[in-house]
Amino acid sequence: MHTPINEIRSFLDHDDHSLAVRRMLDACLDTRDAVLIEEAIAWSKAYHAGGKEHLPANFHAQAEQLLSKLARASTGTDHVPQPLISAANITKSYVKGNFSLSPISLQLNTGDIVGVVGENGNGKTTLLRCLAGQLAIDGGEMQYHLLRQPDYYEIKHHVAFIPQRIPKWYGLLKDNLHFAASMAGVTGDENHRMVAFMLERLDLASYAHLTWSQISSGYRTRFEIARILLQKPRLLILDEPLANLDINAQQTILTDLRYIAKSAHNPMGIILSSQQLHEVEKIADSVLFIKNGACVYQTGAEQEATITYIMELETTADRTAVLAALGENEVTLHFNGGFYTIRSADMPVQEMIRKLVTANIPVTYLREITHSTKRFF
Repeated sequence: MHTPINEIRSFLDHDDHSLAVRRMLDACLDTRDAVLIEEAIAWSKAYHAGGKEHLPANFHAQAEQLLSKLARASTGTDHVPQPLISAANITKSYVKGNFSLSPISLQLNTGDIVGVVGENGNGKTTLLRCLAGQLAIDGGEMQYHLLRQPDYYEIKHHVAFIPQRIPKWYGLLKDNLHFAASMAGVTGDENHRMVAFMLERLDLASYAHLTWSQISSGYRTRFEIARILLQKPRLLILDEPLANLDINAQQTILTDLRYIAKSAHNPMGIILSSQQLHEVEKIADSVLFIKNGACVYQTGAEQEATITYIMELETTADRTAVLAALGENEVTLHFNGGFYTIRSADMPVQEMIRKLVTANIPVTYLREITHSTKRFF
């Protein structure tokens, strides 16, 4: 098993303390050493108690002690991806509503993340619910490779589905986590240890003794992820998990999902839908773009014969100045009221940038979308 000691030390050296704490917790959990896990939890608690702005006096010294113990911990093998789910030309139609999901295919291994993107009402949730076994497909075939007899009961315990609107729960947040762990067969000291771990790992400790009505929708999402992870599913499906989060929380959750998928403790596949295209593309191994129930584009499924270079640009300069800088016959510009979308069949984006800089065109936002699903919008 690989322990990211150098990675954690780099985070500490560059004052990325929150990420260092989260990765330390992950690494200690992967050792399955109860004492080491509890020491990491205590270190995390001390960090959070300081309000993240005031580090404990011995924060770095304790970090080095944990890293030394990680280095001496028994090692196994790195996570080896296993086929998890295959969907071949699956379809779904609704008698009412005049909507149908066109044939869609995908494959997912443990450790992989698949992003499903597209605007609302185009079939993302329908696809996810089919993959989760919540909706019966009308055509095609689905295979859950790690299940011998994938009936509804087995699929339900193999696949975890988190909807955009989290179901209401009652009682205290911490009590609900203890209950979820016990339902998964985690009892005694391990139950308390794993709940304490999840409270620290997803920054829920301050909310442990609060109820549903006392926490925000963003922290309800964090709670639901913690509850599901205690049950150790092999496939995690999330419908619009970023919808209720602010921009900083979005980045944190996406980074955490990347690490969670490849955890040696319980490697899993993750499928998530979102309208946050750029954010999802940064962490997904493959992306499906869904429009009107059909898969318009899938990463790796096709090779474009020709490449059109595309860039988004926000500038205070007018269209005439931008065209003059890039060459009026070299590019096409489309202005949507917020920024320009610039396309060229022959000019790479780096060359566009060079010409804009040379012409002193002020740039307030720039992003290359040549290979992004954003180009289909």
